Amino acid sequence: MKQSLQLKLHQQLTLTPQLQQSIRLLQLSTLELSQEISQMLQENPMLERLDGADRFEGPQAETPTTPGDESARTERDEHDAVYDEIAWGDRSVAPSHGGGHDDDDEHDFQQADAHQDSLHQHLVNQLSLTPLVERDRQLVAFLIEALDDDGYLTSSLEELAALLTDSMPEDVDEDQALDPLELATALKLLQSFEPAGVGARDLGECLWLQLNVLPPNTPDLELAKTLVKEHLPLLAEREYGKLKKLLGLTDPQFIRLRQLITSLNPRPGAAFAPLDTRYVVPDVFIKKVKGLWVASLNPDAVPKLRINEMYAGILRANRDNGAGGLSAQLQEARWLIKNVQQRFETILRVSQAIVDRQRMFFEHGEVAMRPLTLKEIAETVELHESTISRVTTQKYMMTPRGLFEFKYFFGSSLATEEGGATSSTAIKALIKQFIDAENHAKPLSDNTIADLLGKQGFVVARRTVAKYRELMNIPPANQRKTL
Repeated sequence: MKQSLQLKLHQQLTLTPQLQQSIRLLQLSTLELSQEISQMLQENPMLERLDGADRFEGPQAETPTTPGDESARTERDEHDAVYDEIAWGDRSVAPSHGGGHDDDDEHDFQQADAHQDSLHQHLVNQLSLTPLVERDRQLVAFLIEALDDDGYLTSSLEELAALLTDSMPEDVDEDQALDPLELATALKLLQSFEPAGVGARDLGECLWLQLNVLPPNTPDLELAKTLVKEHLPLLAEREYGKLKKLLGLTDPQFIRLRQLITSLNPRPGAAFAPLDTRYVVPDVFIKKVKGLWVASLNPDAVPKLRINEMYAGILRANRDNGAGGLSAQLQEARWLIKNVQQRFETILRVSQAIVDRQRMFFEHGEVAMRPLTLKEIAETVELHESTISRVTTQKYMMTPRGLFEFKYFFGSSLATEEGGATSSTAIKALIKQFIDAENHAKPLSDNTIADLLGKQGFVVARRTVAKYRELMNIPPANQRKTL
């Protein structure tokens, strides 16, 4: 084969370091951006933060014009923080989109005591105050180690006894070998510790232990113990008729009994779990100005950066003497200032485009949400869809209706009988309205909800109703039934 040389020309797109940084900053949340900038401030002496300034200053950095900046701060304390209720019976998880903000730092950042005892330590403390022989103390300590975060003993006593036996030295005397009754006795002692219900092997035992520490004159106490020991699955499945028949209860008696049981704590150890607190800082505020909904940047979220004049002067004075390192750091500082400014300008443009298309939501709530796609916003602000995806991830806007992630305003469309379209968010809101207003003795089935939506002009299949209901953590009709 004859060898030859060939010359081929082709184009290749290369991301410059400045562009790479711009893309990375765009996809960061506000808190992550703050951490990134703090790191840059430590590494680059050419960069400094302008505390107390109202705008960006420095080379290639101009003041972003944002309508409504002066009054934006007043929006912070209009809404409450997210509220979650982990509940029993007909109580459901009820998240709110509100987010509070107050100028009082002590109020804003109240946290659980960092030195709060774990469940393990709490139980060990009680064990240390209990007069026991050393062998029994070790057995209880072993069981404490076997508990899960909710306070349950998930391994059987037989498994734990076998584990202890296998770990004993071979030369242990027979009279020192573990008797299974010893482990059962140690468990009884552990179950007498606080919180009530700890050391249970299943939910029924956990509730029974809590009932067992109530005053003996508590109404319906013995019936409640019988129910949680023998008929708890029927209560979970809301087979109220069977339960009343088995226990010989009238409706008022059963209601009191159910209230007593649902007042108990199914996860006694959860209160000792470490809190994973995550703070959300709104990137923009939404308010109505002269009849129009306007987005404005949160001034507290925008870092004030500039070039350090002292080091810049040193660089100018020694430019001819070789200061390549400082020159590179100066360029990096300029890139960062420009990219941070561009990030917030892009966030503002995208948020305003979202607000313009979802203005009916701000006027009337979720039922007025319209379908919206990333492509539609990308075409409006003349950016790529991937950029819009980065902008709408982990970015939040504070509105009179609560705190929302940008992505919340995007949703698929569903057809209407008139040939139009509505958003999935609006359909979810209607489903929740129907369920909130239903007769709890005769809850609405998914078929009935689909029919009700059809009467309002929305073409929604039963399986779609079921899917949306599950996404909202709403149980099916048979589990929502109450007396």
